Amino acid sequence: MLTFIGLGLYDERSITVEGREALAGADRAFAEFYTSRLVGTTVEALESFHDIGIDVRDRAGVERDPAPILDAAEDEDVAFLTAGDTMISTTHVDLRLRAHERGIETRVIHGVSAQSAAAGLTGLQNYRFGKATTLPFPGAHGGGDVPDSVIETIEANRERDLHTLVYLDIKVDDPTADAAGLGEDERYMTGDYAAGLLAEHWADELGVVVARAGSPEPVVAADRLSELADREFGGPLHLLVVPAAPHHLEAEALEELAGAPTALLDEN
Repeated sequence: MLTFIGLGLYDERSITVEGREALAGADRAFAEFYTSRLVGTTVEALESFHDIGIDVRDRAGVERDPAPILDAAEDEDVAFLTAGDTMISTTHVDLRLRAHERGIETRVIHGVSAQSAAAGLTGLQNYRFGKATTLPFPGAHGGGDVPDSVIETIEANRERDLHTLVYLDIKVDDPTADAAGLGEDERYMTGDYAAGLLAEHWADELGVVVARAGSPEPVVAADRLSELADREFGGPLHLLVVPAAPHHLEAEALEELAGAPTALLDEN
């Protein structure tokens, strides 16, 4: 059996009760933290809290060489751990399909995702979110500051009156980050940095930064993208939402929960 378990958003306690029980019953545990990670804890704290050793795999160890995970799952109950909701990344879907090809039974235990947290913390309606996109660090995609695909996604959503969730780049297990001498915090794109990039295209448009969703004290801030670019939002993880014109209740939520200027909301 190979059980995919989402650990939630922040620390070792963010896992669901079902997930914790499944992990307690596992013979072995593997994890990856390159697609996202729990910034409120460490691997050692996870191991101690759940009383199990965790074999952390890098990108190559999951995508190119999943054999150790699959070999173990043929004879034992194996847990595969990820931050957030375990099936958000296509990497995890691929691993599950590989398990099925080998006749290994699988199950999925979901965790809270950044997508659901973005709607919950901002007050923006979940059904109004369109296609999400990821904003990479400049140069990571071999082009300019903001890839055309990101601009096209935001514009297409805006035309359909839909919000856009923008995931921000993480350079964990990235050799280029090592070579550049980036510190741990510098490997996480921040909301102000992302707002500055997008402000080159939509300086006066409304944006919402969500920082440390799932933590005891998350930060939610709404303002013009150009204004958000000049603010600081503390430690990672951050994400950014580019809303469509908010409905009445959404506008009220952004003003009350995220400090959006009334004049800006009136413009939208």
